[in-house]
Amino acid sequence: MASQDIGFESESNVRDPRYDILFDRVPIGPLTAKNRFYQVPHCNGAGYRDPSAAAEMRGIKAEGGWGVIFTEQTEMHHTSEITPFIELRLWEDQDIPALRRMAEKMKAHGALAGIQLAYSGINGPNFYTKEVPLAPTALPIRTFTNDPVQARALDLTDIRNLRRWFVNAAKRSRLAGFDLICLYGAHGFGIFQHFLSRATNHRIDDYGGSLENRSRFAREVVADMRDAVGDTMALTLRVSLDEKIGALGFSNAEVREFIAMNANLPDCWDLAQGSWDECSGPSRFKEEAAQEVLVKGIKALTSKPVVGVGRFTSPDVMARMVRQGVLDFIGAARPSIADPFIPKKIDEGRIEDIRECIGCNMCITGDMTMSISRCTQNPTFMEEWRKGWHPERMNAKGASSNVLVVGSGPAGLEAARALSMRGYDVAIAEALGHIGGRVAKERLLPGLSAWGRVVDYRQYQLSQRPNVQTYLNSALSAQDILEFGFENVAIATGSRWRRDGVARQHVVPFPMSATMNIVTPDDIMNGIVPQGCVVVYDDDHYYMGGVMAELLVQKGCHVTLITPSAFVSDWTRNTLEQGAIHRRLIAAGVKIILNTGVAAIHDDFVETNCSYTDSRVKIECDAVCIVASRVSDDKIYHDLMGLQAQWRDHGITSVKLIGDAAAPGPIAWATYAGHRYARELDEPDVGDALSFRREVTALAGF
Repeated sequence: MASQDIGFESESNVRDPRYDILFDRVPIGPLTAKNRFYQVPHCNGAGYRDPSAAAEMRGIKAEGGWGVIFTEQTEMHHTSEITPFIELRLWEDQDIPALRRMAEKMKAHGALAGIQLAYSGINGPNFYTKEVPLAPTALPIRTFTNDPVQARALDLTDIRNLRRWFVNAAKRSRLAGFDLICLYGAHGFGIFQHFLSRATNHRIDDYGGSLENRSRFAREVVADMRDAVGDTMALTLRVSLDEKIGALGFSNAEVREFIAMNANLPDCWDLAQGSWDECSGPSRFKEEAAQEVLVKGIKALTSKPVVGVGRFTSPDVMARMVRQGVLDFIGAARPSIADPFIPKKIDEGRIEDIRECIGCNMCITGDMTMSISRCTQNPTFMEEWRKGWHPERMNAKGASSNVLVVGSGPAGLEAARALSMRGYDVAIAEALGHIGGRVAKERLLPGLSAWGRVVDYRQYQLSQRPNVQTYLNSALSAQDILEFGFENVAIATGSRWRRDGVARQHVVPFPMSATMNIVTPDDIMNGIVPQGCVVVYDDDHYYMGGVMAELLVQKGCHVTLITPSAFVSDWTRNTLEQGAIHRRLIAAGVKIILNTGVAAIHDDFVETNCSYTDSRVKIECDAVCIVASRVSDDKIYHDLMGLQAQWRDHGITSVKLIGDAAAPGPIAWATYAGHRYARELDEPDVGDALSFRREVTALAGF
């Protein structure tokens, strides 16, 4: 790993007094947090498989100044696990060392280290352990994939066992070095919510019926754990603010009654929305501080501190939440991912340097796809240990001196920013009259304005760097690049949407009438908007098809969205917005046809075909918007490669294709590609070796 000793230098080091309140010391039970910045539990796709990667990620947040830092949900007993999802585990003593490493990293800069203990109950299918799931009431397991498994109702012996298992997990948490324990009862995922909600608790004994009875299990577990570790650790309870599932749900009114009834039960009340997609809704559907109305007034019901969330990115909003008595702690997951140094930057008077979360939920996809998380804004997220990347520092400059970056989309801007931090002289050549590439256009689409922060942050950072020059209206040829004489050239020229329909259903172009008005997302974003009845054919399955349909309705079109998938914007199930997209399109009057492709486009209709039977139907329309795949704009790269024999004469030592120009993908893939290019320039070639570290499970003895 290369040394990391170059970072931004701050001329200002004075905290704005408006934000002093955010740096108050706040008691939590027997402990005291050094400030009000509270990183609530969040998953990251690492879990038990990549514990060092997760530990280093949390350690970076400690360095960034967070007062309280939590793990993700940690499965506390083997009778309740959520395979295939990869979370932390604390099933037995041999799980302690990995968690101890994490706690040490979290506490290295004075933060309190917290562990979230989860018993998933009705959400735990136990595919790995093959144990029978246990829940307050015998009901089908509630998972993302509707697994055909049911839980057995806990009897009184099971409940006593479960109480003991929580105590055992608490003792192991203390041995691992944690300061706080969060008992998970929110988002529909934790056993405490399952007992509290009448939707999942149909019991007629002392643990069901009245709210007092449904609260009994939480009271007993907290009392048990206080007896075991209470003098040395703080206990927090994470509960849902409102399940929003009707009369049977744990409503906001009942949450308030529960807190008033048990005001001093935990050392801190951790409040979050009822379902995960409601709590962590993308910026398309949820504004900053969206949960304020649900949490306002709860502080008056208890003397214990209250933490809440709401994708807080503005220090003004954070300070207001405290001053107005809404919250004691500013809870954050996604903002702490986008910029782990938010507290430090506010403390040092560097508000303009905050890398604001855009609410795209790309971070969540790491957990949902059982991979490793990414962040659109922060390409170093989850690479802190694997690649040795630090979000605020770069490795030292290599042997060469300068770089030409062709294109100013997310890959080009991130490459230029990171290269300038390393000390290279950077020139950005942009063919258009503005920077931003695809983001400059997509930020204008319905609900995507926050995505513009990808450009805004990098534009400001580049404006502060004397070693970066940007040239607009500068379309270049390969010959132009040769004559400039830059040592290194990064081609970040992006991509464009295909018009021929090639994607997943069709791997070659399919029949299209020359008289039908056929448009792509690029056409519409460039102002070429069809009229009348428009079919949106979505074989991309991410956000663009749904956004195009929404925009066309706003422009006065009658829209039918057709997709071969069983879901509108299928992949957005991984970003927790698929349901919200479907609801919004229905409300807008879009006709949705699922499990259906487009076989051919005729003069005045499309010919659809069933994804399963190939049965054909005609749908009359005036235009078709094809949202298929994209093709890289890589001509200039191939032209340069054709002139490789002349590179040495012109001083060129390297040419690299990055971002969408190399392989189109989400914006997070582009910023990652730009950052990786900047990190690896002039570094030794690793050849066939892995470009990152990984942990390998040791074989157990026989």
